[in-house]
Amino acid sequence: MMTLGIIENWTEEGFRHVAELGLHAIEFCYNIGNDPKDLTALVPDIKKWSAQYDVRVLSIGRWGTDKIAPDGTVIEEELQNTYTMLDVCAELGCPVFNTGVNYLKDDSFFENCNHAVEFLSKAVAYGKEKGVKVAMYNCDWNNFVREPKAWTAIMSRIPELGIKYDPSHCINTGSGKYLEEINEWADRIYHFHIKGTIHIGDDHVDDPPAGLDMIDWRQVMGLLYAHGYPGMLSIEPHSGVWKGDLGEWGMRFTIDYISKMVYTR
Repeated sequence: MMTLGIIENWTEEGFRHVAELGLHAIEFCYNIGNDPKDLTALVPDIKKWSAQYDVRVLSIGRWGTDKIAPDGTVIEEELQNTYTMLDVCAELGCPVFNTGVNYLKDDSFFENCNHAVEFLSKAVAYGKEKGVKVAMYNCDWNNFVREPKAWTAIMSRIPELGIKYDPSHCINTGSGKYLEEINEWADRIYHFHIKGTIHIGDDHVDDPPAGLDMIDWRQVMGLLYAHGYPGMLSIEPHSGVWKGDLGEWGMRFTIDYISKMVYTR
């Protein structure tokens, strides 16, 4: 069954807020600029808060970092950081780690795919040992493995690599054919973001709460059910407009809107 949750921070207040929203799943986005060793030190506290507030950690991601050096080799420090993040996932019982791979402009697409395979093969193998799946976020933040061309080239060589899918990225920086992408790649989707967006013509207007945007969430959910998606649906508040009291209302609106489409026994 799908589980509705939300992105929050790795503090007790973050867990408390998720519980106050009536949710039982949390995602951490532990991005560039954060030291994975600091998150490791918090694992005992995170376990305590998870039990105390009945909120499970179901996804952890790391956006924005370089994995490939200008000479095409894997950056060892970031590979070790990835291993540390996978260790944290394993300790917390978190099933999915989300990552990306940077693109070298002086190299061909084929060469970049080879670089990505070198890094991702190591990450996936290490994650498998720990019982954690690795997924590529479909965002363009220092990542090119975010659309079908790259997925086809790379995932055929790494059968256990998956996708963290967010329809808004397909609309704002991709083909816009998010229903087609979900339908074709559903068996490789390990994690799913619930984030609204409004894109008119060539202009991205805003990322309002899901349900107040242009994405056809009913068809999205229908496709996820059709393909038996079993993972987390992670709400991502992302708008500069929806902040403070308005933002809190928006989160609760989305929770109510999406939860009506989530089957529970």
